[in-house]
Amino acid sequence: MDLFKEKISGIEISTNDNSKRIINITLKEESLDKLIFPFHKFDITALEYKPFTRFTLAKSLDELFSNELSKLIHSVLTDRNTGCLLIIPAIVNKKFNDVFLVKLATGLAHLIGIPNFDHMSSKYYARFFVKHEDQSDSYLRKAYINMDLHTDGTYVKQKTDWILMTKIGEKNIEGGESVFLHLDDWEHCKELSSDPVGKQNFVWGSPKSKNVDYKVKHPIFFEDSEGHPQISYIDQFPEPQSMEQGNFLQKLSDSLEESKNKITTSLPPGSTVFANNYFWLHGRKSFKENKNLSRELLRIRGSFFVN
Repeated sequence: MDLFKEKISGIEISTNDNSKRIINITLKEESLDKLIFPFHKFDITALEYKPFTRFTLAKSLDELFSNELSKLIHSVLTDRNTGCLLIIPAIVNKKFNDVFLVKLATGLAHLIGIPNFDHMSSKYYARFFVKHEDQSDSYLRKAYINMDLHTDGTYVKQKTDWILMTKIGEKNIEGGESVFLHLDDWEHCKELSSDPVGKQNFVWGSPKSKNVDYKVKHPIFFEDSEGHPQISYIDQFPEPQSMEQGNFLQKLSDSLEESKNKITTSLPPGSTVFANNYFWLHGRKSFKENKNLSRELLRIRGSFFVN
């Protein structure tokens, strides 16, 4: 699909100012207005309890855009040269609230695959806040610490092809920018992805808040069907079993964080990042301290449909 020759009514497609690998999709307000009626058919409880309703929602969304939106999203996410979408609904009124954003994210995710069960929330998605005070046991909600570059799903048995993240809203925010890195833009990709240690099985656990009562084993680096390196990594959860594994993890962490090709950007409330989870890493800068700081996020992660 030629993204910029393809004209889809109700959608504007452009290259992101920060990287030609990130594709912007703006959903026009007149199109979003047409979703209000079909989105009212199901409340959030119905979506959580009846999985088939999520596909009904996705079908309504795709039909609004002549069944081309699903093709566009799949094309971008599976293209090694891109692999990341920034979806921005042109929201300028109160009709499009947090419930609407949950439904929109649900529809988008179900256009291209099956969401994983999110153990943290016991649902197909998770909503959570980052605030001034935090007593949790992972970096996810800690506002004043950088969340280093990572991929999702490292500690679960489910395949995690893609990650969708929606910024529901925020107040009193300074800092907290999103950080991204495409694997092919990382200066030490070839060196570290070919290191035999990175292809060893690592043990991956998780803290209690994740509600996962098992550990998994898998390498950090592996290859896709065309021989391109892919990565499954987060700094907090590997449990090195040897000196060489521990030292490799340190080298990997330092190299990723020192990359000069990281993309740092502020994303508007209501926007959604939709990325391939095996060749895009993501993170977050720390916030400036504010007792009234609040950011709410939604996360869905899952696998592509199998044809």
